[in-house]
Amino acid sequence: MPFGLGAQELIIILILVLVLFGGRKIPEIMRGLGQGLREFRAVSSEASRDLQKLTEPEPGKDDAENDEATV
Repeated sequence: MPFGLGAQELIIILILVLVLFGGRKIPEIMRGLGQGLREFRAVSSEASRDLQKLTEPEPGKDDAENDEATV
């Protein structure tokens, strides 16, 4: 289970969420959470691509030119 939580703990958390927010609010909360996760993944992927572009050697240059640039 995620974060070391067992089935009993998850059931208790779900019951608390249901009591605190009510049945009508939960879909809105989940929708917002899903959108936030989607945005986080997009930004994370973009940052990963940018970092990979920065660490790759430029095409067309040989190894000697790339070694001089790092010295």
